[in-house]
This record gives sequence, C-alpha cells and structure tokens, in this order.
Amino acid sequence: MLSRIGLSIRRWRRRFSRSEWIAHLLGLPSSRRQPHAPGLILIQIDGLAYPELRKALRVGRMPFLKRLMRREHYRLQHLYPGVPSTTPAVQAELFYGVRQAVPAFGFLVHETQKLGRMYDPEVAALVESRINTQQRDPLLRGGSCYLSLFRAGTQTGEAHFCPADQGWGPALRSSSPLTLCMLILTNIWSLFRTGALILLELILSLVDFVRGVIQGQDLLRELMFIPTRVGITILTREFCTMGVKVDIARGLPIIYVNLLGYDEQSHRRGPRSAFAHWVLKGIDDAVGRIWRAAHAADRRHYDVWIFSDHGQEQTQPYAERYGRSLGDALSEALSGLCETLEIPPGHGSCGVQLERKRLFGSEWMDKAWEPEDATRKEGNRPLALTALGPLAMLYNVELTGVSRAQVARTIVEQAHVPLVLYRVDPKSRSSPVHGWWKYGPVRLPEDGRKLMGDQHPYPHQVIADMISLCGHPDAGDFMMYGWCAGERQPLTFAMENGSHGGAGPNETQAFALMPEDIQPPDSSPGYWRPQDLRSAARAYLRGARPMKVHKHRRPREVLRVMTYNVHGCRGVDGTLSPQRIARVIARYRPDIVALQELDVMRKRSGGLDQAERLARLLAMDMHFQPAINLEEERYGDAILTHLPVRLIKRGILPGPPKGKGRLFNLAFHEPRGAVWVEIEHNGNRLQIINTHLGLSRAERLRQVDALLGPEWLNNPRCKGERILLGDFNALPNSAECKRLGGYLRDAQEQAPQHTPTGTFLKVRIDHLFLSAGLSVKEVCIPRTALTRRASDHLPLIADIEVPCRSR
Repeated sequence: MLSRIGLSIRRWRRRFSRSEWIAHLLGLPSSRRQPHAPGLILIQIDGLAYPELRKALRVGRMPFLKRLMRREHYRLQHLYPGVPSTTPAVQAELFYGVRQAVPAFGFLVHETQKLGRMYDPEVAALVESRINTQQRDPLLRGGSCYLSLFRAGTQTGEAHFCPADQGWGPALRSSSPLTLCMLILTNIWSLFRTGALILLELILSLVDFVRGVIQGQDLLRELMFIPTRVGITILTREFCTMGVKVDIARGLPIIYVNLLGYDEQSHRRGPRSAFAHWVLKGIDDAVGRIWRAAHAADRRHYDVWIFSDHGQEQTQPYAERYGRSLGDALSEALSGLCETLEIPPGHGSCGVQLERKRLFGSEWMDKAWEPEDATRKEGNRPLALTALGPLAMLYNVELTGVSRAQVARTIVEQAHVPLVLYRVDPKSRSSPVHGWWKYGPVRLPEDGRKLMGDQHPYPHQVIADMISLCGHPDAGDFMMYGWCAGERQPLTFAMENGSHGGAGPNETQAFALMPEDIQPPDSSPGYWRPQDLRSAARAYLRGARPMKVHKHRRPREVLRVMTYNVHGCRGVDGTLSPQRIARVIARYRPDIVALQELDVMRKRSGGLDQAERLARLLAMDMHFQPAINLEEERYGDAILTHLPVRLIKRGILPGPPKGKGRLFNLAFHEPRGAVWVEIEHNGNRLQIINTHLGLSRAERLRQVDALLGPEWLNNPRCKGERILLGDFNALPNSAECKRLGGYLRDAQEQAPQHTPTGTFLKVRIDHLFLSAGLSVKEVCIPRTALTRRASDHLPLIADIEVPCRSR
C-alpha cells in the first residue's frame, strides 16, 4: 500500500516537472529503456586543483560536495590529467581513450600550417576527425554534452555551447510563440533566479573592475572581462544546469557538463584568489541541483561523478616580469643564430582569459587581440610561435651551422625561459629528447627528477608525457616551459595570473569525487587518469563489472557484517534493480551479507536468479535458502561473503501454532526459513545464521524457540562465537527479542556512542545478535539517497571485533 502511494506521488510530480515540460514543448526525444537501466552524469569543474578543492571544502565554500563525502559515501581521489594539462587533451582521453590528442590548447596545424586554437570550430573538428580515423568508440554516444570541445558521439542537437554544434538552438528558433510563452511560464522561477544572480555578479564584477584598474591593470582588458565573467559564471552555468535536468528527465544514458566559472576567474585573478573561490559556491549549488534531479529520475538509475580536468598554477605573466612579450624576446635573442628569424612584435601576448568569448558570438573581441600571421618561409612553412599559458612552442626554425642545443641555451639564457626541450633529430619521433635549463644541459628521462623536484606529485609520469609530447605531429621544434624546479614563481606567456597546460605540480593535480563502490581499474597505481574514468564509465553503463568488496580491507580483527531486507530488489520507486542493491552493498564493503526477500526465477521479477546475480556482481560466494518453492520459482534468504565459508544447515522454521486465531495466522502466513554457515576469520570459526521471521507474534515465538533449540544455536556443531541476524519483524522490547536477549546481545545496544535506530519506517525490526565473545566497535544504518530508494528497509551494518586465535 505504501509503495503504491509513493509511486502515485512520483507519477503526479513527474507530470508537473518543468524539465518534462521543456522536453515535451521542444519535441525532444526521450529514452525508452527500462527504469533500472544505468545512467551516468559526468560533471567537470574546470581548472580546480585537488589542493584548492580541499581548501574550499575546509572553509565551507562547497557544502554540498562535503555532504556527499560525509553522508553519501563519496570518496575524494587524485586524478592525473597528463601533459599537456589542458581541457582538449583531457576530453580526448576521456571521450576516446586517446592521450595527447593535441600538444597544447593553441598550436600550428601541420596539415594547413596555420595557427589554431581549440575553441575554433574548424580546429576542434579537425582534431576529432583525426581521432575518429582510429575507429575509437566515443563515450557520449547516445548522450549529450555541455561546454565540450568535442561532440564525442552525441547526435546532432545534443552538443550544447560547443564549437561544433548549436544544441537546442534550431529547436528554439523553430518553436511557435505559444511554445515559447509556455517555456517562459513553466520556468519563470528559474528565470527570476538567474536574473538575480546576474545582477549580483554584475555588481561584484564592477567592484573587481575598479579594484583592478586601481592596481594598474589594463583598462580595456578589465572592461572586456565584465561581460565574459557574467556570461561564463552565471549564464552558461544556469543554462547548462537546466539543460542537464531536462536530459535527466528524458532519460539519456550519459550526460557530460563542464562548469567553467572557476577556471575563468582563476585565469584572471589566480587560482587562490577570493573571487575564484567565490565562484565555487555557485558551482557547488549547481552540482547539488543536478545530483538531486538525478536521484529523483524515473527513466534511469543515474549516478553522478564529479571531477576536474586539471589544476592551475599561480603565475606571473612573462611580459609583466620582463617588460616585453616572448615573441620580442625570442626575435632579439635568436637573431644572431638563426637566419632571417623575425617573430612579429607582441606575438604570444594574447590572453587565455578570452578563449571562451566565441560561445557568445563575440568574435570582435578576438580580432582585437589576434596575433598577426607569422613570417612565411620558402616551401610554404611559416615561422610560428604559439604561447598560451606556461607552454610555448616555436615552429619551423631553420638552422644554418647552429646546433639545436645552442638555440635552446640561448633561449634560456637570453630570453629567460626556465626550460627548453627538443628532439635531437626532429624528423624522428624516437629521437632522444634533450634540453636546457638555468643549470645547463639536460637529457630525458635521466634528468627528469631534478627538473621536477622532490615536491612534484607525479614526476615520472610528467617526464614520460613531456618526452612523448616532443614527438607529437603538431608540436614545435622547441618546447618552452614556464616552470621547472627551482623557479620562485611559474611564468605564463599570456597576460593572466593563473594558467595551465604545462607540467607544474598544481596544474597536473586534478581530482575525482565518486561513490566508494566505483573502483579504478586493477592496473591503476593509486590515482586516476582520464582514461581510467572512461573505462570505469563504460563498465558502469554496461553493468557488468564486479564490485569487489574485499579490495579495501579493514584491520584483521574487525569483521564487517550487514543484514539487509532487499524487498525482492524492488525499490520504493517501483524499479526492479539488483544492480542497485549490489551498489548499496559494495558501497559499505561488508565481509558478510545476510539478505532477506530474494526472488529466484520468479515471474514477478523477470525470471532472474537474484541471489546468483548479486553474488556475481559482488564477486562473493553465496548460500541460498528458499523458504517458498513454487515449481521453478523460489523465494528466501541468502548469505554472501568473500571469506572462506562452509554451509552447515538450511531449513524451514515452524509455522503458526494450532488453536485460537489459526485462520488469521494462516491468512497472513508464508513459510519462513534460516540458513547457517561457518566462516573462517582471523583464525576463528564463526557461526552465522540468517533468518526472516513471521508476521504474527505466536509464530515468531515458535520460530525463536526453534532457533535457540538443538537444531540451530544449541546444536553440538554450533561451536565458538555466533551471530544471529536478519529481519525479525519484532520490536526490541517484544517477547521474541527479550527471549533472544537472554542468550545473545543486541549489537545496536552494545555499540559505543550509538543510539539504536530503526531500519523500516523508523521502526527497529532488523536485528543483529552476537555472542558474548564478540564486541561491537561501530554500528551504521545509512540513510542516504541510494539506500532510501533501493528497498523499503535500510541496511544494518556492524563492525565486530574478533580476537585473533589459533585454530
């Protein structure tokens, strides 16, 4: 009855959902998959380094992310983005599994010999076409993306605010006036909210503008930053959040969104600045709205993963430190070495903070700062310099009687570039990589450790990537880095205070925040790479990867035991999903799981063997006791464990007594059983009995007497420590529990600093009893978004201390 009422409420709420109305009015197609089908939402917080996230969590800037870690069992992990530490390289690895698809955000395209940057539609399309020639399977096939540089398999109209697609633009333009009015009316609150946020951000932008001008910043740049800032931090964030919620209502299998606000502010004011961290509060709110919409979805069972593509370094512009652009410095330093070398004045001074302006059609801003074409050489190979962030590349340098080492040394000593790398033979990708820094010549990988320093989190990985990058088809003849060990402050070759794209310790230190049951591949060395995220996402969407709960072990003395009535794997939302039950179990990593109300080959649950399916998903051994056998259909209880296990007994418990009230008892009676196994743990043999008692008091009393009798707990084979657990359908002060309490102890009442809590409608009917030789360290009854939906019961979990004993 309660389940039917809940389902009715959900259906009516869905009819009045703004997201459903938007999808209907725009004629957007919806998924026809079953509600238990997995779905995935990837939220990228652009430019947020792991240390800066920890700082934001510590000072309360991101309360929702902190809540995910405390209450929803999300785990914060390191992610290494690779070098170049820039968005297109990370997205290519995430979407296609291709590392270093580009050498930098801006580079010389070797096919056309023209300078290009990744926000240019033709450049983004060219890079993606190169990847597609390798017959890669794109991650976002059938899904949607927001603020992505690549379409990554999305269909036409499903890539929003992207260089290669217009998203819902054509659908909006073709809508009738009535449809547009309905869209406005159904989203009037969101529009008011967005308008208020724009007004607030505009006021803060003006304050920041005045402060920047007073501090000596360029007036025109500061003025141009105001609309860019408001557009990136508010408009795109709000539009993307609304769009993701619409796609969740449609049931798309995978959705990717990139939240740019922090990265934009960090480029302008630095990653540690107050304004950059202020933006995180709005991003945290957007993540919370997406997460809540995902967990209220009806068409799919969504999971939400949050990560960053890279970090940022607090940098100083090269032109600010040395009073001229890198192009001017190189022209002067190399004019005596390289014949007719002349780089146009001011080349490389364009600021990265203007990269995203084309999202709003403001190409006139680009014209104001676009560097002039480089000087052409014979053979139509122009001399070119790209310099964005802490990475610059010099192309097509003709050397006459001058060694490459001599050029690198001159760049370091006269142009004051911290590190220059080059291949000894530029025509061979396997040629050794040499370089120069302020202490003299270097060779990779032999000198990699001293170039990165002792404090770098990924020195070996960075050096390997830098070697590989020197052989990229679009890489320059000379790779110039604004940071290496010993630099007091990293340099950026653009006019910005925060930058990324190089090999610095912060820009190569991203993060991944995901549920604890999502595990990296077995080959992962303690951190994630974008390719690992891709593999985990594909496995999650297939629903085929075992969730190995024994991967993260507790101390040997501690045994984690769980009892869980799974309601036939049908949640309170009416969705039948053994995968969701497996996720609940895997998230808490128990050693022993006692499950009740499992269906095996029953028509009502699709003919699935739920016990076997859960055991396979969790990579655990299983023993099942059917309480009901109807031809091939069975229904009962099971024990799952990854520890050495031996089945001792399984059987049916007594039914209701004869006499008064027998007709009533028979009307509500179903057979009840128990399953008993022996577990080996820490040198002990533990007796574990799982049961599910009846609904009537008289029946339960008979069943308790049977469990305490010679067939079960008082059986000569029931030696050593004992644990009796399951769904007893009885309150703690009932006669049944009091009778059991005379022989065993209630784990919830024995746990230190724990208030006994209910597991079914706040009523305590699931119990875990244990013998006197076992002590309870901690009890947990997780009441999360996942556990509240997966079953009508909550799991009861106890950490039990088992002393080490010899056999």
